[in-house]
Amino acid sequence: MKRHLHSRAAFTLLEIMLVVLIISLLIGMAVHYTAGHLDEARQVKVRGDLQQIKTNLMMYQAANGFYPSTEQGLKALVQKPDGEPKPRNWRQLNDLVPRDPWDQEYFYRFPGKHNPKEYDIFSAGADRNPDTEEDNVGNWEAVAK
Repeated sequence: MKRHLHSRAAFTLLEIMLVVLIISLLIGMAVHYTAGHLDEARQVKVRGDLQQIKTNLMMYQAANGFYPSTEQGLKALVQKPDGEPKPRNWRQLNDLVPRDPWDQEYFYRFPGKHNPKEYDIFSAGADRNPDTEEDNVGNWEAVAK
């Protein structure tokens, strides 16, 4: 005896489109509500990185009596500088030159433009150009407050 199937064996195009629409709406809402937090997370990462760099620069200065020059830069924390001033008690303080959340090296100046008696370290931000409005995170923010 043949059985007559009254139930459907497959989804209709309308059902599939409805599921795709619901998934798209959920993804859209997730992106919308988390997008603002991405910039905040980048700022937090920069502040943490800057604190680590400041600690390493303090250790460099304590061991050698001076900070690396602008030309030596933060690479002086990774490999012994050849140029002047030559560090007398150099040791490696980082494995790599630190990079910001936009995959650029942090900018370093000694003496600093904002901290003339010390140094400036900062992220150029999303535009990746130093000395613009995007340079909103630097070690001088704590000095100004």
